[in-house]
Amino acid sequence: MNISVNFPKNSPSQHLSPEQTAEFGRRIDTIRREVMEHLGEQDAQYIYKIRNFVRYSEIASRGMLMFAGWIPPVWVVGTGLLGISKIVENMELGHNVMHGQFDWLNDPSLNGANYDWDTMAAGDDWKYTHNYVHHTYTNIVGKDHDVGYGLLRVSESQKWEPRFLLNIPLAMQLMVFFEWYVGLQNLHLEDALIYKTKTWQQVWQDASKFRKKARRQILKDYVFFPVIAGPNALPVLAGNAIANVIRSLWSSAVIFNGHFTEDAETFEADNTENETRAEWYLRQIRGSSNFTGTQSLHILSGNLSHQIEHHLFPDMPANRYAQVAPQIKALCAEYGINYNEANFFQQFGSVWVRLAKCSLPNSMTHTFMQSLQKVKGIFA
Repeated sequence: MNISVNFPKNSPSQHLSPEQTAEFGRRIDTIRREVMEHLGEQDAQYIYKIRNFVRYSEIASRGMLMFAGWIPPVWVVGTGLLGISKIVENMELGHNVMHGQFDWLNDPSLNGANYDWDTMAAGDDWKYTHNYVHHTYTNIVGKDHDVGYGLLRVSESQKWEPRFLLNIPLAMQLMVFFEWYVGLQNLHLEDALIYKTKTWQQVWQDASKFRKKARRQILKDYVFFPVIAGPNALPVLAGNAIANVIRSLWSSAVIFNGHFTEDAETFEADNTENETRAEWYLRQIRGSSNFTGTQSLHILSGNLSHQIEHHLFPDMPANRYAQVAPQIKALCAEYGINYNEANFFQQFGSVWVRLAKCSLPNSMTHTFMQSLQKVKGIFA
């Protein structure tokens, strides 16, 4: 078998023979088929409930800000509720619908080709960078732009540059402005800013869809709603801005937890065009991380708390991931494949350890990890 991806030698997962790999893939296919053949009313009702929550929570929160936003407690509640509404729309509704998870309903309003979410990223741009590039070349350095977003160093396979000494502060501001970075991702701004392989004229031309979408979002949140609020314009403006930051902070934390934990593997491309489906499954599992929590946490994360299952089955309705996760976990245990799972805070903490480690040249990583172990020992 022509192995298509170079798997890391220090992986916590066992090496599988070609025969084991093929059988592993067949069993993953069986799990997927059993769910996809039984989609129905339960799944339809779930996504309609999510959509109703988004609609009514937005109406309620915007109403509070517009009519009583000058009262501090009302402003706090209204802003918080609007942030939650935007999170659910972004994570559990928009992200999943735009993956085509509910195309089978034949409801044009929930069709992946038609839906465009309430965020800066133009639907077509995002579906190319995320649905195609990221989900095809997941965690392959040099092919998957989500490996650091052109801003961070999250793999020792990435060439170190002095700018990566700022990995930690860069990651912090990436979280605050995550909505903007996702919207701009398709432009590869680092090629113009740092590597000079792209002109700003090219960037401007490529940004036509982003400019249109960003203009619409800015006019909606920062002009239209404040203006119609009249004397409450300032509380509405501030509430909208903070709600957008709340969404960015949360969505980026979820994404970081799913991709940048210490045990999430990255890969070097070899002959990816020859990669079998079973090999692709293995790469998705080994390059992903799950975090545990309550049902509310799963909904707020768009069920990307089951990032492993999402990478395996991106077009499966996300409300089904909790159902298949135990089966995937058991299968991984049987074959000796690391199933990277911990609680939210453990995964989030390991993200920052990885970012700190990758901020240094590889020659200094060992010294850094020794120092980190000594610090951990003090608090053990």
